[in-house]
Amino acid sequence: MPNDAPPGSPEKILILGGTKEAAELARELVAKGLDVTTSLAGRTREPAPLDGKVRIGGFGGAEGLAAYLTAEGFTRVIDATHPFARTISANAVKACEIAARPLDIRTRAPWQKQPGDIWIEVPTLEDAAAALPANTRVLLALGRQYLDAFSARSDCHFVIRMVDPPESPLAFASHTILTAKPSPNPDEEAALLRTHAITHLVCRNSGGDGAYAKIVAARTMGLPVVMVGR
Repeated sequence: MPNDAPPGSPEKILILGGTKEAAELARELVAKGLDVTTSLAGRTREPAPLDGKVRIGGFGGAEGLAAYLTAEGFTRVIDATHPFARTISANAVKACEIAARPLDIRTRAPWQKQPGDIWIEVPTLEDAAAALPANTRVLLALGRQYLDAFSARSDCHFVIRMVDPPESPLAFASHTILTAKPSPNPDEEAALLRTHAITHLVCRNSGGDGAYAKIVAARTMGLPVVMVGR
């Protein structure tokens, strides 16, 4: 594989990030003296500070990413994006082939169902919406770009948690917006579920420990989780 860095200079790494694991990886590599840039999609208005350099926004597809890698002299790419970020991950594979750069894929393992979990496992968001019984109160633990599949369920009340408030009104007949990040504490997540009288939780099987507390809370409370698989 080519290495465009001048002799003696540190390896130049592009991390495709946006996850807790990507932030930890950036911190680790910067501490080793490597030249690290983390790329973020830009969906969060005020992302948490990251070690190293940060780039926000798209690349213009695989060809655009390949051109960026070559122009900036990156020697390696690490895909540490969300497991459901399929487009950028596919583009990374193609871009690294075009630019002849090594690609290191760091994908979280999915959560595994534990004793006491009540999971309704479905393959798509549309199936998740269809699986909800009528007259339920549902916590949607999804990004704002994944909400449309549920807006037609006027017979449910949705509590929608998102990091940033929506830029325009949501097309839900009955909903509550919570502008907050998930808590890593299962007791705090359980308190939120009780406060809003939640009967069902909908989430994607993203894996990792950053958002697992809500799964533990649902298990403890005996609440069904509609789990969208990968």
